[in-house]
Amino acid sequence: MTEIVVRSSATVPALVIAAGDRASVRFLEFFASEIRNRHTRRAYARAAAEFLDWCGGVGVPSIAAVQPLHVGSWIELQTATHAAPTVKQRLAAIRHLFDWLVTGQVVPHNPAASVRGPNHSARTGKTPVLEAAEARQLLDAIDVTTPVGLRDRALIALMVFSFARVGAALAMRVEDVYVQQRRLWVRLREKGGKAHAMPCHRTLEGYLHAYIEETGIAGEPKGPLFRTIARGTGELSTTPLPQANAYAMVRRRALAAGIATKIGNHTFRATGITAYLKNGGTLENAAAMANHASTRTTQLYDRRREDVSLDEIERIRL
Repeated sequence: MTEIVVRSSATVPALVIAAGDRASVRFLEFFASEIRNRHTRRAYARAAAEFLDWCGGVGVPSIAAVQPLHVGSWIELQTATHAAPTVKQRLAAIRHLFDWLVTGQVVPHNPAASVRGPNHSARTGKTPVLEAAEARQLLDAIDVTTPVGLRDRALIALMVFSFARVGAALAMRVEDVYVQQRRLWVRLREKGGKAHAMPCHRTLEGYLHAYIEETGIAGEPKGPLFRTIARGTGELSTTPLPQANAYAMVRRRALAAGIATKIGNHTFRATGITAYLKNGGTLENAAAMANHASTRTTQLYDRRREDVSLDEIERIRL
């Protein structure tokens, strides 16, 4: 079971059902009302399902009988097959779920509260980053004589020049690109529902203007900004572009541009932040532009140290 569907009791694990109807309802309420982000909901649901299925397999009769030993043993097994950040996220899911069950008086205590996850410390992120010249190469390689080319160039440029997450970019409507103070602005809805507005870089302004005007979507302010291509027509449809399609597009465009780095959607956010900092931008302003709550998060996107490392490696001469 990898998803929680509130309307279907078949998605409730057997250990929860064994604790009674109240436990089942409270379990489903956790995913329906407590976890609002759909990506977090999906990850937490998968972790909870796998943990409770494992508990059932080792003889735990009910969710009320889960003990710290069970949580600790399962987490230990996870470290053999998953990276430390993933294991920590899975432990957080179990801990959060049992906190919810404790406050609902379904279980007497939280068995995950005393369990420690694996140590993990990261100074830089793992997202592949492009050099500024590579990003320029990718954008220039896109054929913009077609609607799909105009769309792809605008989407990639939006993520580079506004530091937008792909989810926020794909959730935009046409009306989220607007004029203010004689400049084009974009309105993004980031994680947690936080609204975030930014003026456009001149390059992005030109790409967005060309895309919106030449594809004819300017007259549909409530429609999705980035759309799929209608089958057999080569024209934009009225369907929002799914994130998986955006990833496939990015990989396809990188291959066509001769870029060997295995990039993804998040690459452009990291590329934009790194380019900004290399050109004298401050970490505090980068955090505000990226809508980060803390500069510590922004530092994970700063890859300037990698340039230093590459320069120093060349000093090794035999």
